[in-house]
Amino acid sequence: MNTARDLAIVALAAAQDRPLEQGDLSLALAASELLDLVEAGALAVDGDHVVPGAQSVPVDPLLTEAAATVVRQEPYESVEDWLWRRGRGLSAAYDSALEQEGLSARPRGLRIAQRAGHAELVDSPERHRAEARRASGEPVFAALAAAAGIQDEPAGDAADLTDDTVTTVLAAVGDAVMELEAVRQRRAIESAAFDNVWRGGV
Repeated sequence: MNTARDLAIVALAAAQDRPLEQGDLSLALAASELLDLVEAGALAVDGDHVVPGAQSVPVDPLLTEAAATVVRQEPYESVEDWLWRRGRGLSAAYDSALEQEGLSARPRGLRIAQRAGHAELVDSPERHRAEARRASGEPVFAALAAAAGIQDEPAGDAADLTDDTVTTVLAAVGDAVMELEAVRQRRAIESAAFDNVWRGGV
């Protein structure tokens, strides 16, 4: 099961109706990749650290790339460090991958200068699977979608999940998203203060 790819698909669909913070989405995608790789046995979470697993990586270019960069010697990378490192620019990487695979396309008739706009999903089995997964209310997927800003927080509590790895990863991505939001708010306040000073002629 490719949670990260499914999340990228539903994010692209949601972006047509609600703006998404690319940083939040990238962190949620990094968390999704980690859970995918743990499920496949390619990585494991020991306490709050990411450690190499024994099994091979799933056949997916982005997951292969993710697994290849894991720290393989002690002290291992923390889950939080994984999210920040792996998440850098990850939403753009998934957008590009979906477009290259023909799962999304940019509207025709756009001028070259306008091609930086969002691509749109095409009708595909992958899209139907991802949307069905979101509609199912699967707790882990719902929590990841909420972290990405795709939907509101799920009604259930992530702490109710019994898998220690899942709860560790979800807690880490929740903390990272909150930290990123705090940075955005601080920058907005600083920018507003600067604007006020500028308008005052100081």
